[in-house]
Amino acid sequence: MMRDSCHIAVLVFPFGSHATPMLNLVKGIAASAPENVKFSFFSTAESSKSIFPGSAAKCDGDFSNIKAYDVWDGVPEHHVFSGNAIFARIGMFLDATPGNFDKAMKEAEEDTGLKLSCLLTDAFLWFSADLAEKHGVPWVPFWTAGSCSLSAHLYTDEIRKLGATTEETVGMIPGFEGLSIDDVPREILLDNEQSPLSLLLHNMALNLPRANAVVVNSFEELDPAITLDLKPKLQNLLNVSPIPLIAAAAASRTEPKFAANHDDECIKWLKKQDETSVVYIGFGSSVITLPPHEMVALAEALETCKSPFLWSLRDRARKSLPAGFVNRTSGFGKLVSWAPQMEVLASGKVGVFVSHGGWNSVLESISFGVPMICRPFFGDHGLNSAMVENKWRAGLKVKDGVFTKNGTLNALELVLNGEKGKELKENVQLIKGLAIDAVKPNGSSMRNFQELLKVITMS
Repeated sequence: MMRDSCHIAVLVFPFGSHATPMLNLVKGIAASAPENVKFSFFSTAESSKSIFPGSAAKCDGDFSNIKAYDVWDGVPEHHVFSGNAIFARIGMFLDATPGNFDKAMKEAEEDTGLKLSCLLTDAFLWFSADLAEKHGVPWVPFWTAGSCSLSAHLYTDEIRKLGATTEETVGMIPGFEGLSIDDVPREILLDNEQSPLSLLLHNMALNLPRANAVVVNSFEELDPAITLDLKPKLQNLLNVSPIPLIAAAAASRTEPKFAANHDDECIKWLKKQDETSVVYIGFGSSVITLPPHEMVALAEALETCKSPFLWSLRDRARKSLPAGFVNRTSGFGKLVSWAPQMEVLASGKVGVFVSHGGWNSVLESISFGVPMICRPFFGDHGLNSAMVENKWRAGLKVKDGVFTKNGTLNALELVLNGEKGKELKENVQLIKGLAIDAVKPNGSSMRNFQELLKVITMS
């Protein structure tokens, strides 16, 4: 039976690109769930401020059943960080868990007058298994990346036995045939004592089988061998992406569509370009900064190529561009400090997406039928890039994993003009079709989404 009132606790890992897909998933659920379902969204104040419009206290008017609560980030008062402190911040945050979440959840229960009925959490927050058990409610972790990286983490012990220096492939993992051990996330190869993040991810892999359901930010048809292998390992594996299409279709009960409705400078500029002619460059999170020599190499390649380009580049990074680059390329290129990425990729104007290989970018690119050139940095970027190039054949990884002028020029020429590019475009269009089919009324992702609704709202 449906509970008289459902109070879903949403626990967020507030770093990198984790919070946005979680909020998108919750919005999709909120748009489809009955009115008696309420969501308390727990993240740090800084993270919530970045993803909620206006006040971090609540979501926008269409989602009044989602309310944000701040959890302590673990940083002592008056503490000053130096340099790139992302891993220090993550360490302090993890040291504060689970007490910071427990305190905020009690506040939400008192505020709403409703006991929690389910924990929907980032899969990184493996301790949520114990929190859910303590509250006597289901635990539903959300893996915000792809099934390939989830599988890699579940096979951590087997991969570590191969050794970090081996030249062997990781082909013993279903769906990984032909991939190298160099492609798997670095944290898998580290001893748990060397890295708090390695310990976190290993604990996650050990605890995920306890979950009532595991939600994955992908669709089954993208990695069928991996999906088939994961299902017996987890209680209820639910691939529910592409989430923006899922949310639109679930809310309207119609065929999935994505409408670009921004009228900003990016979209205005794109409308003037030829179909599939534009090189779009974007490296996602502010954590990622190209080394100056790679910035120069990429800029010189774009200037020599002379294809129209749209580069999402923060103002502080522009100091590394070659002198006069902006003026010399103003006739065919555009630099912006931020771009509405999904709308750019959905425009039909982009011929190739130059990216870091983060999962959100990969999923958006292939879901909108745009081939990629990947320059991986950390985490799952290398594995995602290897899947793009070697398994899905939907793009390329830059030679030796770094931008050089000639290497970048060759990659752009291959994708935009060569026979290889035609093959990549055909492949990525096939994947786009699979993504669209997955979110149709009887598609795999839509069926899994409906199952997710049942898991989190039924007693």
